[in-house]
Amino acid sequence: MPHSFKLSRRLARFRAFAAVALLLGAAACDDSLNPDRSTTADPIDQGPTIGDGTETAAITPTAPQLSSSFAGGVPIGLFALPTSEFGGRYNGALRNIAPEQLVSQLSAIRSRGGKVLLMMAGSQPYYKNSDGTFSFSKWKARVDRFRRININSYISDGTVIGHYLIDEPYDPRNWGGRPIGGSTVEDMAQYSKNIWPSLKTVVRAEPDLIQWGGRYRALDAAWAQYLWRKGDVNDYIRKNVAAAKDMGLGLVVGLNVYKGGSPNNSWMSPSEVVNWGSALLNSGYACAFISWQYGPDQINSSAMRDAMSTLRRKAENSPQRSCSG
Repeated sequence: MPHSFKLSRRLARFRAFAAVALLLGAAACDDSLNPDRSTTADPIDQGPTIGDGTETAAITPTAPQLSSSFAGGVPIGLFALPTSEFGGRYNGALRNIAPEQLVSQLSAIRSRGGKVLLMMAGSQPYYKNSDGTFSFSKWKARVDRFRRININSYISDGTVIGHYLIDEPYDPRNWGGRPIGGSTVEDMAQYSKNIWPSLKTVVRAEPDLIQWGGRYRALDAAWAQYLWRKGDVNDYIRKNVAAAKDMGLGLVVGLNVYKGGSPNNSWMSPSEVVNWGSALLNSGYACAFISWQYGPDQINSSAMRDAMSTLRRKAENSPQRSCSG
């Protein structure tokens, strides 16, 4: 084989490798969700970006289309759970799906008996001002990308159980030193209702952290995500259920499996997952059990799979609730 031909083949292989590395780097730089500032990019739903920040179609794994139905009880799963993982151990998730992929992904999730909360606005940088504060107009523009996509059948049959509006609006560290007030959260929920009237609206914040002078009417649910530094888990869930009921809100629950274990914010152990997750489900008030986050190595260990399967069985036997008060 001529030397020049060998060299050209090596260069072609190098260019292909470099292109894949660049693509993965672009996806990893887009931080889609940040519970408790545990910054990790969504490995499935955040597609690569081009120069102006416009999202391209998401890269998704090919999954077999299994025919299934929801097993009942409380949907249980993880942030950024791949579609291929629905139908076995998990039947719930928080997903951030690109508009181009939304209908096909929802169809696949439905066929696997899954239910999802949808994050439509995506990463926080897309709806921040130059000083890091929240921009309602930019947030609305992000949501508007989905306005003309018909997902009514997925809402009416319960495949989509809620619109995840925003993460930790109360924390000034997320928003340029200026927290997002309750009246703005209510306006966000109302904006969602104007587009999808029957879709439940959810904010990832404990109820007492988003109290304000008014009463939530368009916002349907808050979120109690437990980690060890929150103290006794039974006291934690009792407090959050009471606050949610008092405010007329439903409640999503879950664990910070990734950075919520004792004593050093490490991965939770399987026993912690079972014990703390069981306490959250025992409240009988949760409409979903969604934990942070999917990570193939740790989540797919044998002991963790067993722990999550234990919670799945408990979730199936829990009362099914709508994500509203």
